[in-house]
Amino acid sequence: MDITKVICFVKEKLKNEKTGHDFYHGQRVAHLARQLYLQDNPTADLAGRKIGIIQATGYLHDTIDEKICSNPATVIQQIKVVLKQAKFTELEIQDILFTMQHMSFSKNIEHHYQLPLSGRYVQDADRLESLGAIGIARAFTYGGLHGIDIYNPNIKPEKLISHDQYRKHTETTINHFYEKLFQLEDTMNTLGGKKEAHKRTEFMHKFVDQFMTEWNV
Repeated sequence: MDITKVICFVKEKLKNEKTGHDFYHGQRVAHLARQLYLQDNPTADLAGRKIGIIQATGYLHDTIDEKICSNPATVIQQIKVVLKQAKFTELEIQDILFTMQHMSFSKNIEHHYQLPLSGRYVQDADRLESLGAIGIARAFTYGGLHGIDIYNPNIKPEKLISHDQYRKHTETTINHFYEKLFQLEDTMNTLGGKKEAHKRTEFMHKFVDQFMTEWNV
């Protein structure tokens, strides 16, 4: 496996990304997922194929995200070529692509997808990136670039029941904490993911409490 080919591909694909789904986000997801896997498998081969799959999926996952990619089918074909060049097998490529296409929060609102083992670590790592200090920064970056209000007391949080509602409903960034971010802790697959999610979620609750105190001055 040659993960450097994957890294180069992702750097090029996401070089102009400014919404918090950039190369460095993918890099952190790859590193976090690897750490979570090693917590559960401390004797794992650091150069093993499972870790290679986890890292590749982490780096690649947002290159086909509907929020930033207008033609995911074309990018998927490009990814297949890159992964073959990087010496991944056909079955490994299938696992990587299945995880990428089914791991997002929005894809799992109406139906919960069972991911491959490697995908569960990547999904946890990606969701951890929506929590804590990094998660707060990414939420407001995304909201600002898409013209979403920071907060509006006349717009109440909604219970999300479908992918289309999630994408199209009127939201504010503070509402996003209640509609999605505070719920992620309960969706974690791994013990390490659950522990880290709890810590980061507590930090976000303190932030939102302080925000509301200052808003209601």
